[in-house]
Amino acid sequence: MQPYHDISLFIFRRDLRLEDNTGLIEALNHSREVIPCFIFDPRQSHINNKYFSQTAFKFMLNSLTDLNSRLNKMGSRLIVLKGLPVEIISRLGNDLGLSAVFMNTDYTPFSIRRDTEISEICDKENMELVKFHDSLLTVPGDVLSGSGKPYSVFTPFYKKAASMEVEYPRANDMNNYFTDKLELEDEYGASGIIQEQNLSTANIEGGRTGGLRILDSLDSHVDYDTNRDYPYIDSTTHLSPHNKFGTVSIREVYHTISSELGSDHSLIRQLYWRDFYTHLAYHNPHVFGNAFKTKFDNIEWLNDKEYFQRWCSGTTGFPLIDAGMRQLNKTGYMHNRVRMLTASFLAKDLHIDWRWGEKYFASKLIDYDPCVNNGNWQWSASTGSDSQPYFRIFNPWTQQKKFDPECKYIKQWIPELKDTDPGIIHNWMKTDLSEYSQYPKPIVDHALERNLTLSIFKSV
Repeated sequence: MQPYHDISLFIFRRDLRLEDNTGLIEALNHSREVIPCFIFDPRQSHINNKYFSQTAFKFMLNSLTDLNSRLNKMGSRLIVLKGLPVEIISRLGNDLGLSAVFMNTDYTPFSIRRDTEISEICDKENMELVKFHDSLLTVPGDVLSGSGKPYSVFTPFYKKAASMEVEYPRANDMNNYFTDKLELEDEYGASGIIQEQNLSTANIEGGRTGGLRILDSLDSHVDYDTNRDYPYIDSTTHLSPHNKFGTVSIREVYHTISSELGSDHSLIRQLYWRDFYTHLAYHNPHVFGNAFKTKFDNIEWLNDKEYFQRWCSGTTGFPLIDAGMRQLNKTGYMHNRVRMLTASFLAKDLHIDWRWGEKYFASKLIDYDPCVNNGNWQWSASTGSDSQPYFRIFNPWTQQKKFDPECKYIKQWIPELKDTDPGIIHNWMKTDLSEYSQYPKPIVDHALERNLTLSIFKSV
């Protein structure tokens, strides 16, 4: 096949791999040479982005280092730049006569605005912009009801989406990469930032190397359904940051689960939850900053700053809640059930705006995904599309007894309680704490706060 383009640019974003990378493969197929590039956009830095996660950033750096190593083996390198994408693309167009920009689509409001800017500069400077859907099992806008509307409830969305074919992964052994030094690297170059990175964060190995290691061990999750709710077992795959940064493709994940565990395995359903929340946010961008059910924007949250700090630091006196928050603060990860409990506790026991928690999780999570994080928080706060009904309020004490009966998880993350009998921990709200001064008493009474939540939501 004759290439359509002489020199093209491929911009890596949430697709940090060479294999089964739709946009990259198409760029290599249709270009004589492809510049493999990653751009650090200053608008997403810790200075300008209030949702910036240092842990996720480190995982991304690990993954970029791994990607660069793989390109080195192909006789190339990852060209890492820092600046506004439109400025860099314009410079490349002038310096090299760049004829096309290839990239995979992202769906958040920021990403859409950024890509609109890229589209405009490409039009202005006579470069072709070629975009592909790559990060999801289904394309936003393709999964619609019989009346042609996007779904706002998961179950019918899942039934429709799961009936659609998922393409098999595509190999990529092409190496027609641009290898010369770029003039603009003197001004925009940032390759030093990915050198000598520690390739482990929160016991989760970054990069494609780590992602493939997890895929190779997925057959060990045959009991996922049975064990997934118990945080002390930690039966989750830890694939979520790899899904976020695309070190392995979602198609590789889907087909590996299907072949190893079966196409009806509940891990497949979890992948479609990720699709669902992304589709939901794409069609309803107001969810970023507002409740999906807009009437709940009228809730008058109490927003006690001291309570919020106690929640953030894991010192509320509710052991399972505190264990989860300490795990998050220490590692950037939290077990999924505990994520639901800590979120519910913030909104329904402390009556603090769910957006405070959404932002805090965003700043800590290694797998921070704007759409998924928002969807999960709105589910827990009962403000979302297919959320838990407001009158269903997790009781942190009964949840603790059910899912951490021997307090193994609690003792792992709360050393003050490591020598305390589980029976005492499960009855902490009734215990004479004069002998246990190292760990705080509960800051609220769950029964009273539950009644207040019911009253607040009924009044809206």
